Amino acid sequence: MAPTAEPDLARLLLQTGNGDEASFTELYRSTSARVFGLVRRIVVDPAISEEVTQEVFLQVWNKAAEFSPHLGSPMAWLMTLAHRRAVDRIRSEQAHRDRLNRWSETEVGTPFDEVTESVMARDESLAVRAAFGALTDKQRQAIEMAYYRGLTYAQVAEALEAPLGTVKARIRDGLGRLRSALDPDSSLAS
Repeated sequence: MAPTAEPDLARLLLQTGNGDEASFTELYRSTSARVFGLVRRIVVDPAISEEVTQEVFLQVWNKAAEFSPHLGSPMAWLMTLAHRRAVDRIRSEQAHRDRLNRWSETEVGTPFDEVTESVMARDESLAVRAAFGALTDKQRQAIEMAYYRGLTYAQVAEALEAPLGTVKARIRDGLGRLRSALDPDSSLAS
C-alpha cells in the first residue's frame, strides 16, 4: 500500500482564510492530533486540553487569512497558536485559583459566632415586634395580610372590604412608621 501524500498545509490554511470549509476540515484532520498533543503536554488535564484545542481551531478558522507562508511554516504557526492558547489557559486557571484562595482566606477564615448571631436575631425580632406596636390596628392588619400571608393589595382590599387606595395608603404609612421605629435616623434622611 502506497503512503498517502502529506496535504499542502499552506494551501489549506490560505483556502480556510477564504472561508473554504472543506479545506478547514482537511486541515483539522491533518493537524489536530499534533496540536492536541502539544496542548496536552502543557495543560495536562485531558478535558481542558480538548477545550483548548477546540479554541485553537476556532482561532484558526477566524484568523487563517492572517497566515503568511513567507513568515514560517503552517505547522509552526499552528503550534505557536496552540502553545499561546494553552499557556493562557494555565495562567487563567492559576489566577482563578489565586482569587478563590484569597477569598476563602478572608471569608471562610472568619469564625462564625452562633451565640452572637442568635442574640442579634432575637434582638431584631423584639425590635420588629415593638415597632408593630406603633402601628394602628388597620395598618398592622393590612401589612400582615400583604407581607405575611402574601396577598396582593387588591386581595387585601377585598378581604378588608376597603377601597384599594385606602389599603395602599395604610400599608405605605405603616411601613413608614415601621422604618422610623426600627431606624430613627431614617426619618432624618427622608
